[in-house]
This record gives sequence, C-alpha cells and structure tokens, in this order.
Amino acid sequence: MKLILASTSPRRAEILRDAGIVFDICVPHIEEARLPHEAAGKMVARLAETKARAAAESSGEKNPAIIIGADTAVELDGEIFGKPRDAADAREMLSYLSGRTHYVVTGIYVLRLPDGAARSAVETTAVTFARLDQREIDAYVTSGEPFDKAGGYAIQGRAGRYIPRVEGCYFNVVGLPLARLYTLLGELGWRDDGPA
Repeated sequence: MKLILASTSPRRAEILRDAGIVFDICVPHIEEARLPHEAAGKMVARLAETKARAAAESSGEKNPAIIIGADTAVELDGEIFGKPRDAADAREMLSYLSGRTHYVVTGIYVLRLPDGAARSAVETTAVTFARLDQREIDAYVTSGEPFDKAGGYAIQGRAGRYIPRVEGCYFNVVGLPLARLYTLLGELGWRDDGPA
C-alpha cells in the first residue's frame, strides 16, 4: 500500500528514508495558526489531521494509500514555540529554553484511502537544555540552524551539544515519532514489503 507524507519537512522525510520506508510526498497548503487558548497537544493533533485531509484531497489518489500528516510544537510553561520568525525571535526562544526542560509535542494523523479509516496519536518528549550563555546563543543563531524548526533548534545538529537529557522518543524531537507511526500504520493494514 502506497504511503504519502503530507509534509515539507526534510527531517520527517529523512526519518522515513533512514528507516527504509518508501513514500511519496504531497505538500498540503493549510493555515498553521494556533486557535485562541489552544493547548499544544490539541493544536498539533488538529494540524496533523488537517494536513492529512488536505493532502488526500489534493493528491487525487484513487488507489489504496495511507496519508501521513504530522505537526510538531515546543511547549514550555503553557507557551507554544513554533518556528522562529527571524534571528531575534530565535535568540529569544533559545534564551527562554536555556537551562530548562521543555516538551516537544507531535501530532500524527494517518488516513487510509479510499475508505477513510484513520488513526491518530500525540507524542510528548521532555528535552532538557543546558544553560546557554549569550555567546553560544549568538553563534548558534548565526549558524542558520534554528530557522524552520519548532523551538528554534535541531537536536540532530549543532544543538545536540546543548541537550544533556531527553525523556521519550528522540525521533519525536526531530519531527516524527517513528515507532508510534509504525504502530499506527500497522493498525491500518500497512506492511513493510522491504526495499522497492
């Protein structure tokens, strides 16, 4: 059964490729805004479903397929951090996360076509940042790595040196909780047929 990833994230695609999972990409065009007073878990679940449904509609897929929608946010003290708007925003995010434990929350929604059966999950991982000084924050932002990443950092990149503790799924922090996704796919009848 064909898999379709409803995401522009190169990190999600890399996680699937590295796991030997064959898939296509269909980029959904949706508004990714937080609703007033929406909690992180509710927001990522809603956006993951919206992405999957938008991709299903735009793909025009007529054969059996499973669409994978995902959305990730960083949460600390009830504040949700998406992707930084600019360098100043990235510095502010990293200063706030410095020396503290935050939560990476990813919603996954898998939608089987043509029957519309679906499964969903929200995965939460606790991530502890070391205390960063201003020089480290400035150097990291100057590297360009914080941009296009929820919370303004990439655990699999340079920021990994500042993270002494992760409780939960590492792949969730990168952007796609692989083991949870694999379980959901199996529940919808997908089987790994090996290399294509």
